[in-house]
Amino acid sequence: MSTSLYDIPVKTIAGKESSLAQFKDKVILIVNVASKCGLTKQYEGLEKLYDSYRDQGLVVAGFPANDFEGQEPGTNEEIQAFCTGTFGIKFPMFSKITVVGAQKHPLYDALIKAQPKAAGTSDFREKLKGYGIAPNPEPEVLWNFEKFLVDRNGQVVKRFSPDTTPDDPAFVSAVKAELANKV
Repeated sequence: MSTSLYDIPVKTIAGKESSLAQFKDKVILIVNVASKCGLTKQYEGLEKLYDSYRDQGLVVAGFPANDFEGQEPGTNEEIQAFCTGTFGIKFPMFSKITVVGAQKHPLYDALIKAQPKAAGTSDFREKLKGYGIAPNPEPEVLWNFEKFLVDRNGQVVKRFSPDTTPDDPAFVSAVKAELANKV
């Protein structure tokens, strides 16, 4: 039996020991985020999504990672200041982690094992190649802002490409479908 996502230790962006257990019975959207990425503007959409659906049980959980072209070089304090100051982020943010490779955080190891393929990555993979970037092989996280949708029972039910925006109709539909499922 694999470890529950709820049992994997994480730290808040302030450095406090934590876990996702605090979000049991909620739908969690886990996103690896970065402050200096072409996709950084998704913070705005993620906050809007969180604001729109948190009363129905949605939690957006941001995990900064500096794994892609050094696009999250800041300290946790700098990241927090950027997120709140630039985008007014109120959703939970966690300490910077590694989401790819041998040093991958156990949370991301579990997420990837549960959902080895993200919807819609082929187009984004080609875009990266066009920028001269060799994409990570599947099942690794492809880039910043890849999204994992976790149901109210702690099961990873969907994975979305980094360029799937928080207002994409299919994405919002998937989130709403999970919110409609009660424990």
